[in-house]
Amino acid sequence: MNKLIYLFLFLTFFSCVKQLPPDQFITVLGNVQDAGYPHIGCEKFCCNENFNSATVNFVTSLGITDLVDNKSFLLEATPDISMQLKFLKNNHSSSTIIDGVFITHAHIGHYTGLMYFGREALGAYKVPIYVMPKMKLFLESNSPWDQLIDLNNIQLSEIFHNKNITISNNLEIVPFTVPHRDEFSETVGYKIIGPNKSALFIPDINKWNLWYKDIVEEVKDVDYAFLDATFFKDGEVNRSMDEIPHPFIVETLSLFKNESKEVKNKIHFIHFNHTNISLQHKNPVIDSIAKLGYNFARFGDQLSL
Repeated sequence: MNKLIYLFLFLTFFSCVKQLPPDQFITVLGNVQDAGYPHIGCEKFCCNENFNSATVNFVTSLGITDLVDNKSFLLEATPDISMQLKFLKNNHSSSTIIDGVFITHAHIGHYTGLMYFGREALGAYKVPIYVMPKMKLFLESNSPWDQLIDLNNIQLSEIFHNKNITISNNLEIVPFTVPHRDEFSETVGYKIIGPNKSALFIPDINKWNLWYKDIVEEVKDVDYAFLDATFFKDGEVNRSMDEIPHPFIVETLSLFKNESKEVKNKIHFIHFNHTNISLQHKNPVIDSIAKLGYNFARFGDQLSL
């Protein structure tokens, strides 16, 4: 009888240990395109019958947390930054509002959340904002962003293509340029390197074949890959899609069709337009893609580093 009791206690303890959160991890804080979901002015099925107010679909962002060093960072400053920071802080953030924000480029969903660090909102003091040279110049040269700098609400840290940035004793981030519609700044993706695992974050790119790297090989080289999945297929919106180039999900599936399920399982599609069937609650096409091993990023997903 005593042996059974000891066995029960051991199994209970082991179960609790397994459920402890990792020390370093990524949290999905948003998964939709810049304009959010539902999309402003949309009266179609996607934003009416399909919309579920109980489902959280914030603009695309990732949180990066190191519990050992008590630090947390954001990838992207979205219009939903207030709620995203609240979630991060309530669940596993450091004592500061945020230890740094990494921006990919100057399109509205990726940097305009910086306004909430300003005098009309938080009135923050020198929040570190990591940006590439053209993005840095854009913020310094245009209002109201230059006011955030003048009032010391934010402090710009210039970063460079393929130059590692150490953000804690256990984590590094590497920016790299990707081709996109660079009207105001360059566009970058990020590689996040943890003590055990690594991840790619490429929410915006024109087409995979326009990049100087091979996306299949890049995915094989990491444990997770958050990839631009703005549109599911061509013809999804009533305008020339050449004006808004992104890799369609069907194109990415074609590139990886001969790869193993293990490789496919590394992919987490993200940055969905409101028209994308990936946002539908139940869709047999999306279910069939998931069965092949692919993932669709959802708010609150947590992945260890």
